Amino acid sequence: MSYIVPYIGKGSMFGYEELDAIKKLLLNDETLSCSKVRASFEEKFAEFIGVKYAFALTNCTVALEFASYLAGIQGGDEIITTCFSYQATILPLLTKKVKIKFCDIEPNNLGLDLYHLKKLITPNTKAVFITHYGGIVAKNIYEIVETAHNYGAVVIEDCAHTIGSTYKAQKAGSFGDIGCFSFHSLKNISTLGQGGMITLNNEKWAKIVKKIRGTEPDAKFYACENIFGDYKSPNDNIERHSKNSYTENCDAVFYTGTNATLCEPACAAGIEQMKKLHLFNNRRIKIAKMLNDGLRQIPGTKVQQVDSNYFHTYHLYTFFLTDDAGIDRDTFVNLLDKKGIQIVLRYFPMHLLPEWRMQGGGYGLCPVAEKLWFESLVNLPCYPKLNDEQIYYMIKTIAEIIN
Repeated sequence: MSYIVPYIGKGSMFGYEELDAIKKLLLNDETLSCSKVRASFEEKFAEFIGVKYAFALTNCTVALEFASYLAGIQGGDEIITTCFSYQATILPLLTKKVKIKFCDIEPNNLGLDLYHLKKLITPNTKAVFITHYGGIVAKNIYEIVETAHNYGAVVIEDCAHTIGSTYKAQKAGSFGDIGCFSFHSLKNISTLGQGGMITLNNEKWAKIVKKIRGTEPDAKFYACENIFGDYKSPNDNIERHSKNSYTENCDAVFYTGTNATLCEPACAAGIEQMKKLHLFNNRRIKIAKMLNDGLRQIPGTKVQQVDSNYFHTYHLYTFFLTDDAGIDRDTFVNLLDKKGIQIVLRYFPMHLLPEWRMQGGGYGLCPVAEKLWFESLVNLPCYPKLNDEQIYYMIKTIAEIIN
């Protein structure tokens, strides 16, 4: 089907700046892996977020997996997570046999609900996973982090939607202990389709990430001598990949190396994309304002309320149908689709997915999220390439359907 307003596969736009940066890399003799461009991208990103360390990874899912490891999550541990996020947020925990507690969401902000968190958290809680949904920092973020820390829990922020989003001028990814970012093709900036970043302030964790995102395991070594008899470690410049074999033995491996770093061309694109991030985000904000202004005039619709403390970057544009709409959500979005507006609804509540139902999830655990999902939540296409005519068409079509 040819859509008037398609849900396109790129959430940002590329230009000659990215092409020139990649071309420069390809035409010189420098390595295309693990070098100066990656280091520059990480330094710029850490400074932008306001943290000490940032490490570029192959994707956000790997960042979340690393975060789970850094938090010390093991089988039998108790974890609290928002129920309203993409499945990748807790995908690395699926085979760990952890005890997952799904936390309901705040009905306007759509982030993890502080008051439900307080009912769920116990001294056994190892980590709390927060997703900043759609481009806005979770409501009550300071109180959420304080509550988790009071119980000794590590706070992991899923910031896949919130590159540049702030609350009281503080950026997503700097509130908790670990931030995880996505540069997937659909996100507000992209490193050529895939990519991610993990942010933190903990020096010990930073050293671990440096090892495991390469091919070094996080392991326990002890010194020893004469391992190979008369063969000693050669004193020359030849690379033998012998690492610490001549001087140490290993008696425990905690986490293997993953070779999950981001290549130089992707990082070069990322640096150029960061220069444009404010333009992309500002266009998304303008689109959201136009949609909000239009929908406020249509009975039966309710837009997200965002106060001045938040800088909402609108990775997703979300609104809600009310009882006055006189139409159920699924009929409504199907009519939008038939009229040429491609709809992708995000996200089916995680606790209702079969693999998580198998591990204790189920209908009724998070009534706010469930009611919003099944009855009222609607996501409209929102990306910088969207033009004003397409925006006005969406408003006009919604008004026609409801009226």
